[in-house]
Amino acid sequence: MGPWGFTEKQLLGNVKIVILLMLMPGRLADLLKPDSTSEGTFYNVTYVISHNADDVTSRPVPDEQRLMNHILRGYEKAVRPVQNASTAVIVKMGLTLTQIFDMDEKNQVLVTNVWLDQEWDDEFLKWDPLQFSNVTKIRIPCHKIWLPDIVLYNNAAEYTDGVMLANAMVEHNGNVFWPIPTKLQSSCKVDVTYFPFDDQICKMKFGSWTYDGFQVDITNRSQEVDLSNYVVNGEWVLISVRVQRNVVYYTCCPESFPDVTFFIHIRRRTLYYMYNVIFPCIMMSALTLLVFCLPPDSGEKIALGITVLLAFSVFMLAVAENLPETSEFVPLISIYLTIVMSLTSVSVIMTVFVLNLHHRGPSRNAVPAWIRGILLGPIQSILCVGKNDRIPTGRQGSRFLRTMSLRATLENIAQELQNEAQLENGVMADTIVTDGQGTTLHNETRCDVRLLPNDNHQRPRRGIQVKNLHTKSHEEIVRNLQSILDKHEKEDRDYEIIQEWRKVAQVVDRILFWIFLFGTLSSTLIILVITPAVK
Repeated sequence: MGPWGFTEKQLLGNVKIVILLMLMPGRLADLLKPDSTSEGTFYNVTYVISHNADDVTSRPVPDEQRLMNHILRGYEKAVRPVQNASTAVIVKMGLTLTQIFDMDEKNQVLVTNVWLDQEWDDEFLKWDPLQFSNVTKIRIPCHKIWLPDIVLYNNAAEYTDGVMLANAMVEHNGNVFWPIPTKLQSSCKVDVTYFPFDDQICKMKFGSWTYDGFQVDITNRSQEVDLSNYVVNGEWVLISVRVQRNVVYYTCCPESFPDVTFFIHIRRRTLYYMYNVIFPCIMMSALTLLVFCLPPDSGEKIALGITVLLAFSVFMLAVAENLPETSEFVPLISIYLTIVMSLTSVSVIMTVFVLNLHHRGPSRNAVPAWIRGILLGPIQSILCVGKNDRIPTGRQGSRFLRTMSLRATLENIAQELQNEAQLENGVMADTIVTDGQGTTLHNETRCDVRLLPNDNHQRPRRGIQVKNLHTKSHEEIVRNLQSILDKHEKEDRDYEIIQEWRKVAQVVDRILFWIFLFGTLSSTLIILVITPAVK
């Protein structure tokens, strides 16, 4: 029993209270306020000390608090948790994939939400559960214990971005389990060869940054990755996730550095690109074929081809924005667009050639015989180009009705003029008398002509003049009619030449249509169907 009736335990508690009051000046000032007598002040302090001493001695200490004070007393978190320095700390690495947040093909970065599970044995965090009310596991803030410096080697984010400082779960045998929920940005080499039918295999390499394999040996916690909490991504399908342990020797150090690498195999969903890229490309390819179906007289063949070419150029720019800027891989969609753009460019060139054939006039030569024999022969029949309206191909062909009618009219007029000329010649022969005794009309003369007696010497000359006059007029009429006939025949020949060249242009247009149809279908099937299927 000590002074004032306190036991030693109570005196020790009172000393602690006094020390606490000294650290709390405000509380101590309240207790030491001047009273009417100094004895009152003494009794107040004595009462408070006695009362607080009773509280301290009666308040129980939690088992987990005693346990934490016990295991952390003298603990140094900067030292590896092994008694023997030659012993390596074995860290087991596990991964729980919860979501594929994004796949940035342009920057080649994979963003994922994961739970990183790390497990190791700490020789300094052991206790006897019987001494602490059978407490076998305790949660300790991670900043109070030793942690392995496991980092993501192919990290694409800032290393200053910290992770959630989750509590570490420590068991009585020293086993430490530290799960970390975090968002990882890992660099991933994107192979866009089969875009948009591509598969990507991205890896996440974890290992100790400063400890070698003799100090911290990292290994995989299990052979499989936990996918029970995985959230399905709308753009990518998760095919598989596998884990592999590697032992690597770097040039900086002679020791080995083990790591655990997770390989994430994903496949792109193609429905979005089918509706927004593939189908528009196929439809624009069909527009390229319409260039050869459009009549040349419409004047829109070249305009349509150039419009389709510009549309493909816009598509190329749109696709290029979503692809990484690399020359190592060429996407299938880019190859397809390039081929179709090339076909469209060639179609514009061929359209100019076809229009040149179509508008080739009579100033040029007629269709050569070898072209006529090939294009206007069996090929025309095979392609079914105008086989019902056969166009004459030479002088042996039939003329148009107008020319035939004009020729018949000209022949009739010439025959009538010839008959009249013969008739007039016969009349003149019957009228002229050669014996010199006067002239009278022949009984068979159709014209009732009387001649004066004094005009006997002029009758033969007048008959000759009439004959010459009729002959000249007949020849002039026939010559004019013949020139008209020649003009119409020339127009008919020119028209035949024009129509023949147009028919050649039509056949060439049809040939190009089938060639481009075959090229478009073959490129579409090979690039967009066969190649992705056999990759």
